[in-house]
Amino acid sequence: MKKCNILLFAGTLAGMTMMMSACGLFNKNSTKMTPVLPQDRENIVERKDKKSFTSDEAKRGVVKGDWAIETVMGKKAVGEKAPFLKFVPSEKRIYGNNGCNVINADYVCNPVDSTLSFDHMASTMMMCSKEGLTDYEINTALGATKFYSWKVDGSDYWLTFYDESGNEVMTLMHQNFDFLNGTWRVTKINGQPVNVDDMSMVIDVAEGKLHGNTGCNILNGSLEIDMEKPNSISFSAIGVTRMACPDQQSETSLIVALEEVSAARPVSGSEVMLYDSQGKAVLTLVRAAVSVE
Repeated sequence: MKKCNILLFAGTLAGMTMMMSACGLFNKNSTKMTPVLPQDRENIVERKDKKSFTSDEAKRGVVKGDWAIETVMGKKAVGEKAPFLKFVPSEKRIYGNNGCNVINADYVCNPVDSTLSFDHMASTMMMCSKEGLTDYEINTALGATKFYSWKVDGSDYWLTFYDESGNEVMTLMHQNFDFLNGTWRVTKINGQPVNVDDMSMVIDVAEGKLHGNTGCNILNGSLEIDMEKPNSISFSAIGVTRMACPDQQSETSLIVALEEVSAARPVSGSEVMLYDSQGKAVLTLVRAAVSVE
């Protein structure tokens, strides 16, 4: 396992009992109602250093931001909602969702032996479906976690949690969207080839900006990384100039597709696919060649 030289988690999560009742907050150490989500979540969303990792942080295995829970006890994590954990280093707390209920807990790191555990767990108490992965299984896996490892795989960062015997109990993924930086040609919209030579865009992830050309009009917008939906992005505030265009349909299709984007994956170093919330590919981008004078 990779040695932790960052923040991790100490303490234990012992014998957590889940009460199925109306929505409320249960804290095994206190009957006092406590906030489930950080009060400064809006500020966290706005801070650029919460959105991605620097190369140094990647080398050190820094854990921050939202991580999608991908597998639990070897099973695909599928709940009523997308399960995730959000790590807030300044508070040494995690916040998230176990597929049904909102959860939070303390975390601490032991850099010597890469140990990891959670303490002071709290959860809302919504009645949950028994279909797919249940909230109980995620809570049980968190309670069993004693160690962790951290790795980079292409554009993704992966956390793996292990129990005291070294058995894998959970994997989590955080997508780094830096692969979107640069100038791109739009080659397909909804799977159909685009025959508009000048249809292109420039994406700046750090600044959260989108600039482009529809093939006729200038396009501008914002790129947002949604901290409430792990590994999710969207384009907003999209505006275009008002010149009359010979191929108005292609321009309209591009704008609609951008508004539907909720995820992005690199196909290669020079090609990217953008998907809607249903997993359908709505845009294919190919990196534009940089001219050298």
